Amino acid sequence: MPLPSGSRTAADPLLEARGLTRTYTLGSGSVPAVRDVSLMIEEAEFVALQGPSGSGKTTLLNLLGLLDRPDGGTLTVDGREASGLSENERADLRRDRFGFVFQTFNLIPVLSAEENVGYPMALAGVPPDDRRSRSMELLAAVGLEQKTSVRPDLLSGGQRQRVAIARALANRPAVVFADEPTANLDSKTAEEILDLMRGLCDSRRVAFLFATHDPRVVNRARRVVSLHDGRIESDVLSTGTRT
Repeated sequence: MPLPSGSRTAADPLLEARGLTRTYTLGSGSVPAVRDVSLMIEEAEFVALQGPSGSGKTTLLNLLGLLDRPDGGTLTVDGREASGLSENERADLRRDRFGFVFQTFNLIPVLSAEENVGYPMALAGVPPDDRRSRSMELLAAVGLEQKTSVRPDLLSGGQRQRVAIARALANRPAVVFADEPTANLDSKTAEEILDLMRGLCDSRRVAFLFATHDPRVVNRARRVVSLHDGRIESDVLSTGTRT
């Protein structure tokens, strides 16, 4: 999808957060989940947000993915400052520029693998023949060309996650957000899924941003952002190789 005139240029990051803050009310008190976070995500990066439970990983992922709004700070997406966008405009940006992969897969049980992948394209108004063609191409890219007509309940956990990855890529996103994508997978399947996503990052020039405490994800990341008590503790480049 072409970007609006006057928006992101090649020199701009896909995402740029400056001083993001998010606080939740808990009873009569408040809990700061994200505190003064500044972060940039560039094209085709493979980034892990790591930290213990309660460090703010998922909250930050939700803020960057426009699933939640910050209490303070700014977020620029494709050169557009997000705070002034309406809910419909935010939904359009999520649909057209972002993909999401969740630890519980979030597939629609009554739809086949092909139909699950095609669903985001239907929301974007893609014609049926084009939806089917692209769904089949994406399922082949994740190794499921023989499972296109199968519903999620007849797929293994790893196969469901592959469908979820294909669905996340349906509308040719710039960034895929993955929240603990290996949490419900065995070690061998988790490694296969991570290798698959690394390959898609390189071949399709899509940025992947993970919220994780899984060392397997961290070991494959090319950049590791460590969070503690809602703040960035470190942001370092990594070789992103297996150990």
